[in-house]
Amino acid sequence: MHIAPHDNANRPIVDVNDPLVPLVYFNILRLKAGQHFDYRVRGYETCVVPATGTVTVETGGESFTEIGNRGVDVWDGEPEGVYVPTDTAARITAQTDTEVFIAGAHYAETLKPFAVRAADLDLVQYGSDDTKTHRKIKHILGAAHHDRVGRLLVSELFTVGAGGWSGFPSHKHDTDRLPDETRHDECYNFRFRPDYGSGLQMLQREDNTPGDAYHIMNRSTVLIDKGYHPCCVLPGYEMYYFTILGGLSQRSLKQYFQPTHAAQLHTIPGIMDMVAKFK
Repeated sequence: MHIAPHDNANRPIVDVNDPLVPLVYFNILRLKAGQHFDYRVRGYETCVVPATGTVTVETGGESFTEIGNRGVDVWDGEPEGVYVPTDTAARITAQTDTEVFIAGAHYAETLKPFAVRAADLDLVQYGSDDTKTHRKIKHILGAAHHDRVGRLLVSELFTVGAGGWSGFPSHKHDTDRLPDETRHDECYNFRFRPDYGSGLQMLQREDNTPGDAYHIMNRSTVLIDKGYHPCCVLPGYEMYYFTILGGLSQRSLKQYFQPTHAAQLHTIPGIMDMVAKFK
């Protein structure tokens, strides 16, 4: 499902118990310096990530200050975030004008809050310019925090260079059938540089059958409930997407690569390093 860019007025873009992707939650806030936003999401653990600007996050009796160091866009600095436990009230106060992502996953237990600083990120770079698959992934809640989070995975993905493919070789994660695959609902929010760039999100429900394609633009949101889902950006533009994954029965993601294209696992550098970080 493609949700076109719009002003959501600080209301959830993907709310709790969404009929298509019930395992994830997503909101975007826009706050002026000095403004605050209070929230509490019952049944979902969340992560507060400034897309731009700097915030203070108060939750679970703790205060995390100076979260976020980016300026004009998501390419301007490294991401930071704060983990907010399930069913725990949080207040986000803007220290500067800011745009803030709130990512969530369905999870029953209440853990402890913590901050993720730039030095804590799980970083991976894979693909190549020759294969048109070169990208960087910055895991905010990745393998380094596997013992502190329930079911939520939060990452930022960047195409490297101008144009190319992401999420290839095509994979899916819509069925719990270990050790081959896990059920994880997914949500993307896209950005392009320059911001009038655009791209394509593909969705193929079954191998070797016709699928769907969505024209994605700056601030498009895409929900992935099932199927193989590579995406690409027009030549001459850079693409970013904020990624939320929520697992049904576990946090570690096990991707199932599309059989038709599985041989390309051996032609694209660093695929296994990428897979290992989704834990």
